[in-house]
Amino acid sequence: LDPFLPAPPPAKTPRGAAAIGTFLKTAIDRGDVPGVVVLVAAPDRVLYHEAFGKMSITKGLDMKKDTIFNIASMTKAVTSVGVMMLVDEGKLGLDDEVSKYLPAFKSPQVLSKVDLAAGTYETRLATKPITIRQLLTHTSGIGYSWSDPGLALVQKKTGAADLDLPLVNEPGAQWTYGASTRVLGMVIEKISGLTIDKYLDARIISPLGMKDTTYTVPSSKTARVVNRNQRADGKIAEIPNPDPIPPTIRGDGGLYSTAADYGRFVQMILNHGQLDGVRILKEQTVRDMSRNQTGSVKVRLQPTAEPLRSKPYPLGAGEDVWGLGFQIAAPAKQAPNMRRPGSMNWAGINNTFYWIDPETQLGVIVLMQILPFYDDAAITILQGVEERVYQHVS
Repeated sequence: LDPFLPAPPPAKTPRGAAAIGTFLKTAIDRGDVPGVVVLVAAPDRVLYHEAFGKMSITKGLDMKKDTIFNIASMTKAVTSVGVMMLVDEGKLGLDDEVSKYLPAFKSPQVLSKVDLAAGTYETRLATKPITIRQLLTHTSGIGYSWSDPGLALVQKKTGAADLDLPLVNEPGAQWTYGASTRVLGMVIEKISGLTIDKYLDARIISPLGMKDTTYTVPSSKTARVVNRNQRADGKIAEIPNPDPIPPTIRGDGGLYSTAADYGRFVQMILNHGQLDGVRILKEQTVRDMSRNQTGSVKVRLQPTAEPLRSKPYPLGAGEDVWGLGFQIAAPAKQAPNMRRPGSMNWAGINNTFYWIDPETQLGVIVLMQILPFYDDAAITILQGVEERVYQHVS
């Protein structure tokens, strides 16, 4: 069954909008999270877009539909599309060795033994090279020190940056979430001659009309950026944004965006690589990105080395697979009022989420700004929105 075959476009019922609104208002009034923005899109229009709660509790500022969020690792999908544009143009091959473009990644070390109690570890030389495809599918072995206790131990002992740490696993052997997409950003820079921010803006962000999406928030828009929040010991503390907001420019994170802007990116995927007459990707490329590229290698539940930053994640671990830039929902996900098998998704560490459901032609964006990642209340909100979206679209 091809999920990209034409299907009747979805429609939202007034009862559906009320159900989502009542659910989110109740969650905000209960103090589950300070605020949330939700957008539901069909390929050709926005079905639902509302804001709830506060973008700053301390200042009493209401959350607005055009509030700007630090979308963190939702940047990864944009960078992955940028990579696939180079593949479309014949400038890059999926099975190219990364060291062809970045020699520093030739002959990486792999963690072979970790003893957290003793504070010791051992490494060995990888037996296989890292490929572009493995970077896109998070099977390269490159991890994050905040997410992997073994890497956290190595970093504590050596002071090495994330990309100088050993691999968690042999390239291709298993799924490990990490800075693979940062490396893809470096590959883009090497091939295009542009910095990643300039490339993504010129090739994707500006052509799609994503007017509030940027790595560097201009001073004229700083007041629209939501404040981050930290839950600890059952209490939520607000972390005010600095002004100006210092940019983090890299392929695996750093973008600021709105629900409406990211909705346009999602609609481009729903429309098989184009939107409003602007083609970003070939139709076949979108098909390739949205299908299983890891075979029997499933998404693994990722641990955490910093509990205030993240809880173990993601949903779908042990069942889902990975495409070229997206987690792909497994057939086991088939259930009433849930995203359909083949849906693509990922998230950002501040509990920003999206999924793209080709079968029902829906794209959904749920934006919050609170740590830790996979905070219980944030996940309850995500799943509550999902249930109500599918209850009330036809």
